[in-house]
Amino acid sequence: MAFAMVLPPLAAEDAPAPAVKSSLSATEIVARSAKVTQADFRAYPKYSHTERDKDGSSDKTYRVRMIEGSPYQELIAVNGKPLSEDQQKQEKDKLRQEIAKRKSESPDAKRQRVANYERDRQRDNTMMQQLTAAFDFELLKTGRLDGFDVYILKATPKPGYKPPNLDSQVLPGMQGRMWIDQKTFQWVKVTAQVIHPVSIMGFLASVQPGTRFELEKRPIGNGIWAASHFSMHSSALVLGLFSHKSQEDQTFTDYTPASTE
Repeated sequence: MAFAMVLPPLAAEDAPAPAVKSSLSATEIVARSAKVTQADFRAYPKYSHTERDKDGSSDKTYRVRMIEGSPYQELIAVNGKPLSEDQQKQEKDKLRQEIAKRKSESPDAKRQRVANYERDRQRDNTMMQQLTAAFDFELLKTGRLDGFDVYILKATPKPGYKPPNLDSQVLPGMQGRMWIDQKTFQWVKVTAQVIHPVSIMGFLASVQPGTRFELEKRPIGNGIWAASHFSMHSSALVLGLFSHKSQEDQTFTDYTPASTE
């Protein structure tokens, strides 16, 4: 997603919050949310969806469907406008060719393709799960967000946390917020931002303050929630000299059980 917007200021929420009446502690709320998030992770490959990716000057929309164990992106729009009839035909031809290719590939080739997909999926899942391991949580208050009654929690770096992989090495330098649905314990929204530079082992780079991301999820049926929006601004210092900035914004809609497509 795989891990542009402007996040709300943190200063006001960092102020001392009144006591919250809840039968659950912040730790219990986050633990329950981690459990249901795992159920979503397992169910995700059973759904097709539409994905709009904005990255700098690029704006493309795809229909993403599972074909023989891994996803395929069919381009359906550019800059928010549907493709012409000729372009649609070309993309449908590419789809048919890819289906034929995957159906005729060797068992070893299929295993490798699916393994690559599962490895990327597991990396993303590990990163999201590390959000609950890398931080101490404080229940600030309850509230309402986009029609959901939510617990609002503040996340601060946990002393002594050891990132298990390269992808999660940025977490000790971040702080964030979680909006968790009181009924289902699903993540309605998660935001985080880098508050001090973090060196990335294995790369001659450090992630700089100003890096931030936002994830939003919504129900798609059968008790499963999936990402509806993900955005990230990243800022890195490469070789200690060169500043590199990037941004991405992804919107996910039209989730459909893969078996019906």
